[in-house]
Amino acid sequence: MRSKVFGALASAAVLSFVFTGTASAVSGTASYYNDAGYGACGTQINAATEMLVAAPAALWTSPNPNNDPLCRKSIRVTHNGRTITVPIKDKCPSCPSNKIDLSQPAFASLANTSLGIISVTWEIV
Repeated sequence: MRSKVFGALASAAVLSFVFTGTASAVSGTASYYNDAGYGACGTQINAATEMLVAAPAALWTSPNPNNDPLCRKSIRVTHNGRTITVPIKDKCPSCPSNKIDLSQPAFASLANTSLGIISVTWEIV
């Protein structure tokens, strides 16, 4: 139950930013992926070579993700004192609202990929 409540609060905080422009950092986790093809924003991506992020599915608000406001935003991610800002170019359908999926090079700029999943704070900018 606690994780569901936290997830709902995290979603509310991030959605608040998307619609009002008020930043609210989310404490959560990040994993990485290295797929290539079309991202949810309708452009070609290569998560093995590009710096990008897939945002949790719960944050997408448009039936056609190509038109979603998230496609014009980035996510600022911090882990162990390191911070990066990466463009949102994809959707993570399996991510809970407090988890993001970084491209392999974005994840590697924060931590060793052998970790798989790291604790982060992140916010949409």
